[in-house]
Amino acid sequence: MKTKSYTFEEVGTAGVAEPAIAYQRTTSWNPNVPFSGTQDEWWEYFMQIENGQFHSLETANREFNVWKKDYLAKNF
Repeated sequence: MKTKSYTFEEVGTAGVAEPAIAYQRTTSWNPNVPFSGTQDEWWEYFMQIENGQFHSLETANREFNVWKKDYLAKNF
């Protein structure tokens, strides 16, 4: 198994009581940080998802298995 090294940016004065703020400063998106928006913004977001491209479960599983085989061949 390969060893990965991680680098972290300096987060400033955020303390232990503010882990979400510290994490939010180092990454672009975090599912643990609350997101607030208007109802219209949420509806627009849902409509973008619904208008996106959908695949059947069989197609998605086939594409995943191809990706997994390629990934494992390159990395292990």
